[in-house]
Amino acid sequence: MDIICFSHLRWNFVYQRPQHLLSRFSKKFRIFYVEEPIYNSDSPYLEHRENEDSVHVIVAHLPAGISAEESVISQNRLLSEFFKEAECTEFIAWYYTPMAIVLDINIKPELIIYDCMDELSAFKNAPAELKIREAELFKIADIVFTGGFSLHEAKKLSHKNIFLFPSSIDRKHFEKALNKNSDPTDQQTIPHPRIGFFGVVDERMNISLLADIATSRPDWHFIIIGPVVKIDPQTLPRLDNIHFIGPKDYKELPTYISHWDVAMMPFDINESTRFISPTKTPEYLAAGKPVVSTPIHDVVRSYGDTGLVFIAESPDEFIQGIEMAMALKGNEKWMSAVNEMLYQNSWDKTIDHMMFHIDIALENRKKILIKKE
Repeated sequence: MDIICFSHLRWNFVYQRPQHLLSRFSKKFRIFYVEEPIYNSDSPYLEHRENEDSVHVIVAHLPAGISAEESVISQNRLLSEFFKEAECTEFIAWYYTPMAIVLDINIKPELIIYDCMDELSAFKNAPAELKIREAELFKIADIVFTGGFSLHEAKKLSHKNIFLFPSSIDRKHFEKALNKNSDPTDQQTIPHPRIGFFGVVDERMNISLLADIATSRPDWHFIIIGPVVKIDPQTLPRLDNIHFIGPKDYKELPTYISHWDVAMMPFDINESTRFISPTKTPEYLAAGKPVVSTPIHDVVRSYGDTGLVFIAESPDEFIQGIEMAMALKGNEKWMSAVNEMLYQNSWDKTIDHMMFHIDIALENRKKILIKKE
């Protein structure tokens, strides 16, 4: 059986939940990852590449300016032809974006899964009809997974077969940061102490908070790794001690983190962050870095209340949190508590638990078909 995943995220954008899960599922299934179309071609065509995770990444290239209806028609034709040629006859439809339910590839899935990793309707530039599409997806889905506690609380009454799977950790990958390798070239000249962040820089980041902290502590240096999207780069603070060094490959992250003193998550508290459960939280901790975060609900619940992460909201509180975090260097009691938490948390365990629910749903589907016959 195959998995056909429909996602709003580019596979090569930022390595996060879809990549962690589907790269592991590729050991059990043939994975097709269908991205949203790119409108850059004179005539429609389908790009297909198989990456090093054995995931088949598919994206339709369509003419700019075509209508939404024409876009769906073109995608359906291209995808139907592709999956017929790929001899894909039995598959699980896996959705990250409800907007993709308008697509029809002329074969019916054995199972429909909605992995709800974010409240996409709260994000900047979200399609107006997204909530309508999500309601439709809830009606047809066999299983719904949610990516965080807050999101699960908000969605749990929307489906009878819904399960919580918060952010996990590839511990072995980020523990590489515990081994001091040579500092990357574009980070070598940045003085210490270094306070770092990796991830997407968008409307969820509290830019003014970052600027206020950096202004108050010009002797501290703030390293920001990641792409800038949905906000004007010109609005980013331009201070000598804030260093935007761009996106890095997932494989490189431990090397960069290894040479930080503290990790930070200066998220804004708004509608777009109300339900997030940042994957980077356990990743920072596995790298041995103390973390300071604004009071994101899931971070407070899972890490702040247990003393694993410092929670701060105002610039003064954030500065105090960073000072306390720097004082944790070499603290064996804190590291022991972190290791105990991380031991219970892994993407491999998440896969096993998800497969348990998938197997049950497939078995129930077979029973229903047998009764109908």
